[in-house]
Amino acid sequence: MKAVILLSGGLDSSTVLYQARADGCECYAISFDYQQQHCRELQSAVLVGKSVGVVQHQVVNFDLRLWGGSALTDDAIALPQARSLDEMSQNIPVTYVPARNTIFLSFALGYAEAIAAERVYIGVNALDYSGYPDCRPDYIQAMQEVFRLGTKQGREGQPINIVAPLVNLKKTEIIQLGNQLGAPWELTWSCYAGGDKACGVCDSCRLRLAAFAELGLEDPVDYV
Repeated sequence: MKAVILLSGGLDSSTVLYQARADGCECYAISFDYQQQHCRELQSAVLVGKSVGVVQHQVVNFDLRLWGGSALTDDAIALPQARSLDEMSQNIPVTYVPARNTIFLSFALGYAEAIAAERVYIGVNALDYSGYPDCRPDYIQAMQEVFRLGTKQGREGQPINIVAPLVNLKKTEIIQLGNQLGAPWELTWSCYAGGDKACGVCDSCRLRLAAFAELGLEDPVDYV
C-alpha cells in the first residue's frame, strides 16, 4: 500500500511516519518550505525521512510570506513566549498559519493521486493546547469529502483516505506511541523561533517539554 506522509520534522509528524511504516505502507514523504520562520525543521524532516527509508521525499517550495497573517510568516507579528499551558488554551494563537493544512493537504492529494497512493497521513492533533481550526476531526472529515469529490480516484470509487492517527491523543500519548514505534526524537524539531537550538520558551517547545517531563523522560533535543 502506498502512502504520502506530511512530514514537518516535528514530534507529531515523525510519529505518524513511523506509524505509516508500522501499518505496512510504502512511504512517500512530502515537506514544505513555505518561507516559515522555523525552516530549520526541514533539516529534521529530511533526516527523519531517511531514518525510516522513505521511497521518495518531496520538498515543495512556495512563499506564504506574500500575505503573512501568522507569527511564523510575518516578522511584524511577535512570537508568543513563556506562556503557561492555560494561556495557550484560551484562543487560537498567532502561530496559526491561515489555511496551512488545506494548502498542505492539497499538495499531498495531488502527489498521492499522481503515484496512485491509497492514503495520506497527517499528524494533526485536536487535543493540543493550540486549538488550530485545521487540526480538528470535523475539518479532517470535510477534507476527506474533498478528496473523494475532487479526484479521478474518488469519483471512480477508490478515494484516497486521510489517516490522522494522532487526532485524539494527548501529547504524552503521542510520545508514548512514538517510543513504541522507535521514533528518533533526537532528529526531530518542534521550535518555532528559528534558531540553531530550540528556544525552550515558544508554545511548541513548552508543550513538548511539558509532555516529556510529565512522562519522566528527557527530551534529547538541544535547547538554548
